[in-house]
Amino acid sequence: MAASLVALALASLLTAPSSALPACPLIFGHGGYPTGANAWERDQVRQPNNPTAIRRYQSWGASGVEADLQLTKDGTKAVMWHNTSTWGLTGTKKNITDIWWAAGDTALKGRTINRGIFEGETVYTFREWLTAMKSAGMIGLVEIKPEARQSLLSSNATIKSRAWAEVLDPVKERYQSQEIILYSHNSEIAAELRSRVSAAGMTKVLSGGPIWPEVTKWEEPPPSWTLNESAWQGALDRGAKRVATDYTPQFNAWLKGKCQ
Repeated sequence: MAASLVALALASLLTAPSSALPACPLIFGHGGYPTGANAWERDQVRQPNNPTAIRRYQSWGASGVEADLQLTKDGTKAVMWHNTSTWGLTGTKKNITDIWWAAGDTALKGRTINRGIFEGETVYTFREWLTAMKSAGMIGLVEIKPEARQSLLSSNATIKSRAWAEVLDPVKERYQSQEIILYSHNSEIAAELRSRVSAAGMTKVLSGGPIWPEVTKWEEPPPSWTLNESAWQGALDRGAKRVATDYTPQFNAWLKGKCQ
C-alpha cells in the first residue's frame, strides 16, 4: 500500500504542469529609433507602419506592434509614418504637415521607403494599416505623433474637426471587433484624445498598452540585446502581461523556457 502511494506521488510530480513558470507576456514589437543629434539621419525605418513590417514582426513572435500616426497638411489624411519629414522616403524632403496626401508635386501618396529592411514599401493611410492589422490578427498600439498637434489642436475649427475625424472615425468603425490602443506623448494631444474618446464611449481604446522595460538607447547599428536581460527578467518577475521591445526576435527567443 505504501509503495503504491509513493508511486502515485512520483507519477503526479512527473506529470504536473510546471506551475513555477510565469505566464508568457504578449510581445509588442517596436522599431528602434536612434537618439541624439540628427537621429533621423541614422534612422533605418524599422517601424511597423506597413503590412510587410507587420507580417515580419508577427513572424518574429509579436502579438502586437507599436506604430506611428501622422496627419498631412491641415489634418486632411491620417497616415502611418514616424519621422517629422519624409526623410527615409523617395522624393523631395518635406515635413509631413506641409504636404497633401495625393495632391501636388510633393504628395505623400506613392512615395516608397528608400533604406533598411522594408525598402520599397510605401506609406499607408491609418485605415489601410488597421485593415492589415486585423487581417494579421495583431493588436495595434498607435502613437499619435507630436507633430499632429498642428491640426489636432488647430485654432481653426474646421481643420481641428477634420483632423480628429481622420484619427477617430477609423477606430469607431473597428474597435469593437479589433483591439486598438491609442496614446500620445504630447500632453495636450493626450488630454484632447481622452476627452473625445470618453465622449464617444470608447474609453477601452486608452488602456491595455504594454510596459517598456528596456534600458538600452537605440542606435544604428543596434546595441547588444543582452544589455536588456536584467530588465526583461524584472518585467517577467513582476508578472508583466504585455511587453514592448525593440528586439522582438531576441526577446521571443529569450523567453523560451522562462515562461509558459
